[in-house]
Amino acid sequence: MVTAEETGIKKSRGQEFKEGLRDGVPIALGYLAVSFTLGIQAKEAGMGILEATVMSLVNLTSAGEFAALTIIGAASSYLEMAVSQLIINLRYMLMSFALSQKVSPQLGVPHRMCMAFGVTDEIFGISVGREGHLNPYYNYGAMSIAIPGWTLGTFLGVLMGNVLPESVVSALSLALYGMFLAIIIPKAREDRHVLAAVIVAMAASWLCTKVPVIRDISAGTRIILLTVVIALIAAIVFPVKEEQEVTEDE
Repeated sequence: MVTAEETGIKKSRGQEFKEGLRDGVPIALGYLAVSFTLGIQAKEAGMGILEATVMSLVNLTSAGEFAALTIIGAASSYLEMAVSQLIINLRYMLMSFALSQKVSPQLGVPHRMCMAFGVTDEIFGISVGREGHLNPYYNYGAMSIAIPGWTLGTFLGVLMGNVLPESVVSALSLALYGMFLAIIIPKAREDRHVLAAVIVAMAASWLCTKVPVIRDISAGTRIILLTVVIALIAAIVFPVKEEQEVTEDE
């Protein structure tokens, strides 16, 4: 039987927040580097410092913002912008579904909505790996440092991006991938099932770029399809046993 201590129920809100803050530090540093290049592109698209900074503050999506800046630069329609953002960011809906299974059934809607705002690939990665029920204050801690990191990087990119050599800017754009690997690898080392899913996902992702018809589908749509298919197969082959509900009396 899972004890209250193992599920983290006994931790205070402050403890959960501090742990989220701690785990969010490397995410913030990665965001700072990547959003720096976003700021440079925002400036090239004609956006000012305030516009670009507010955009990053209220839109926590790297692929979505980069695509949006491309559309802005091309002076495309609002409809094209809306459709592209829907497709690119649809994966966050899948992540939210997964996290909804991690939180307590008694968790209120306001907390769920606040957590949903901060669902990114990296915050999802550290959140879904938590033992037991996910405490919203853990997410708030991670969000409180990751979001400023993303926003500050955009601000600095618009302000002084053209000062740095192109080679340095290109290197900064790789930081997010390195950070995401740092999130995945420890969990993959602990659980061979996760490792198998990661390897299959990598192989399938590469294969989809070679197969006719499938390779012509947008990268965002391919990611969504692969996520659903591989997650479904993994859930069938490697089912996770439901944790027993733990009451405070226990």
